[in-house]
Amino acid sequence: MQIQFLDAPASPGPRIVAHVVNQEGVPADLEPVLAEGAKAARFSGKPGQLFEGFAERGGEVVRVALAGMGKPSADDRRASVEKAGAAIAAKYLASGEKAIAVNLTGSGLSADDAAALLLGARLRAWRWDVYRTRLADEKKRSLERIDVLGAPDGTEAQWEAEAAVAEGVEFTRELVTEPANAIFPESFVERCVNRLAGTGVSIRVLDAGEMQKLGMGALLGVAQGSALRPRLLAMEWRGGEAGEKPTAFVGKGVTFDSGGISIKGAAGMEDMKWDMGGAGAVAGTMLALARRKAKANVIGVCGLVENMPDGNAQRPGDVVTSMSGQTIEVINTDAEGRLVLCDAMTWTQREYAPKQIVDLATLTGAIIVSLAHEYAGLFSSSDDLAARLTAAGEASGDKIWRFPVGPGYDKMLESQIADMKNVGPRSGGSITAAQFLKRFVENDIPWAHLDIAGMVWADKPGATWDKGATGFGVRLLDRFVRDSLEG
Repeated sequence: MQIQFLDAPASPGPRIVAHVVNQEGVPADLEPVLAEGAKAARFSGKPGQLFEGFAERGGEVVRVALAGMGKPSADDRRASVEKAGAAIAAKYLASGEKAIAVNLTGSGLSADDAAALLLGARLRAWRWDVYRTRLADEKKRSLERIDVLGAPDGTEAQWEAEAAVAEGVEFTRELVTEPANAIFPESFVERCVNRLAGTGVSIRVLDAGEMQKLGMGALLGVAQGSALRPRLLAMEWRGGEAGEKPTAFVGKGVTFDSGGISIKGAAGMEDMKWDMGGAGAVAGTMLALARRKAKANVIGVCGLVENMPDGNAQRPGDVVTSMSGQTIEVINTDAEGRLVLCDAMTWTQREYAPKQIVDLATLTGAIIVSLAHEYAGLFSSSDDLAARLTAAGEASGDKIWRFPVGPGYDKMLESQIADMKNVGPRSGGSITAAQFLKRFVENDIPWAHLDIAGMVWADKPGATWDKGATGFGVRLLDRFVRDSLEG
């Protein structure tokens, strides 16, 4: 989606003009027929509400849209403004028009709010039509450009930063949406290498042989049932002070999860192409940080495997040795994400000595039972880190909710023959998964785990996304970097 800022309408201009409206009422200078039409349609300016009518302007009949952005004093003002932008994009994405104008004159928006409006529009306009060959004309995406008129001073500078975040979210959505025959460990790496080229991000890749030498038996155990070889991908952004310890983001990248020998049921298994949502979020975040030249040192690491049940796959009851030296009895091969993450976390800590580490993973179905699709789960050894992540979630809209970890849950992971099992009992499944990961945090480094299983994919449209991949995690991590590392 192209966004261009204009001092005056183009000639000829777009045939659709949108205005954003507070909940206090329609603009006083609005054409009477539109004002009456909005009133008759019970348009009140609520967040995301939209009314459309027709008016004659400059001798031409144009479609005029009113998009509601709620009350100016609302605590969730930014989210409400994003909804207004998203409503405009959703309405006109397949309208047959290539461009629309958004007139902000007299809207009362700040530059930050105006940029948020455009962010909502761009995010809602994202669609992945690569594999569609027979769409009806009325369903084909046509909208390519938004002309912004009357933008507040400073909006263009604010939009540059938001556009970088939008690009990161879109990249994450692309990775998560692609089928598993298109995105697998090697192609995930290739996609990241191509997208990050020229951004200043340094990339390192470990193959199976290198991981074997490092003793990553947990990660490799998951991968051994697939014909597709695993990869460990590290992306380094050094935008902060030289010598300052980086913050590390580590993502689970199971590009397809059949469950392995503990195979999943057939119904819904196709969804498991997005079991790499944590790695996707990390990759998108690194792109966003690089695009906006974040003044921070950040490392993004993705453990990339495919979990399949062939004759070489690991079996329930097998014991693997992790890079940390700790041994794990694999009770359930469908609890594979923690096996990937534990080795990726160990390598990250020993290679980069980060000052804090945050992992993201579509780790457990139990987190969906607890939180549905409203929040991701947060688990942390650090109250300070947890508080900063929670605040970033509230500010960005990628909301998270904290759960406990503690020694009492360790007992649930005790094994008769190894240092631990990879699963506990049915109860507390998300907590024991986090407790498992906590055993691989070294030197009391501040650590947080985000279980995002309920958030990376949506079965119905949301505020700023259509059905499908949401891009969850990118905005959260970007806001965390802005407020905690750059602020």
